[in-house]
Amino acid sequence: MKSKYLIAGAGGFIGGHLAKNLLEEGHDVVCADQKPLVDWFQINEDCENYSLDLKDYDNCLKVTKNVEYIYNMACNMGGMGFIENNKAECMLSVLVNTNLLRTALKNDVKKYFFSSSACVYNASKQSQTFIDGLKETDAYPADPEDGYGWEKLFSERMCRHFTEDFKLETRVARYHNVYGPLGTYDGGREKAPAALCRKIILAKENGEKKIDVWGDGEQTRSFMYIDDCIIGTKKLFNSEYSGSINIGSEEQVSINQMIDIISEIANYKIDKNYQLDKPKGVRGRSSNNDLIREKTNWDITYTLKQGLEKTYKWIYDQLKSKSNTNKFTKSY
Repeated sequence: MKSKYLIAGAGGFIGGHLAKNLLEEGHDVVCADQKPLVDWFQINEDCENYSLDLKDYDNCLKVTKNVEYIYNMACNMGGMGFIENNKAECMLSVLVNTNLLRTALKNDVKKYFFSSSACVYNASKQSQTFIDGLKETDAYPADPEDGYGWEKLFSERMCRHFTEDFKLETRVARYHNVYGPLGTYDGGREKAPAALCRKIILAKENGEKKIDVWGDGEQTRSFMYIDDCIIGTKKLFNSEYSGSINIGSEEQVSINQMIDIISEIANYKIDKNYQLDKPKGVRGRSSNNDLIREKTNWDITYTLKQGLEKTYKWIYDQLKSKSNTNKFTKSY
């Protein structure tokens, strides 16, 4: 059945993929993002596209009019370097969620989705490498990532209370490190998979034997390919479960192990220059998917290597297209 969706943050990585998916299903899709349209990762011309700041109530009122369903993917975020150095900017995203929830009520929206993060989890449970997957209950007692994590956890609570007090149906997903093509791979906001693909591609093309690695490379994470993310997101949205829930991979690897996987894909052996003064985040983090398997029957289909192969090829093609010579631009 054809419906009308608003995707807040549609100019971003996950939002762009979701807009394309919903459009292909035949839905009407309104896309909104504060970035100028030329800076959107994907622009679907058959959508109703708006470049405006959703921290403003009137803008939220405008884009939620006549909308049945909302996916709020909007936030100011990036990799660990960006998150640790822009705490106030990250927390301002709470205004987007606040005003979208308020205008969702005013415009009689049927259901509301909030994209949260694994950064909400208690830091004391992530002090070792290769930890057990984090369960949803591990977010409390609260000690999330400073700035970005607190904003996400607070916004989760807002969704919960809008459901309790105003009967607005809400869904909340805690994403674990989403990556893939058509995402950020340079400029300071990129996450580890894209950054390492870029560094190894440039090293190989320029004959360099070493890349910079933040930390000692032993910190562990799980990484979810974008196609799995979109499927899991929609399954949760269409389910009856209204609590916060993990959407991530349980395949936990160290950064060193991921570098080895990418090196194998590139067929290029690389040495590591560890930068111990750079932001590293928690020591270990991974998803426990027991709850989402139970509630939606969703699970990961892409292994990390399969997803990295697709991501590596896409970043290689992007770097190749930007190069004006036979040599790629040197890494910075």
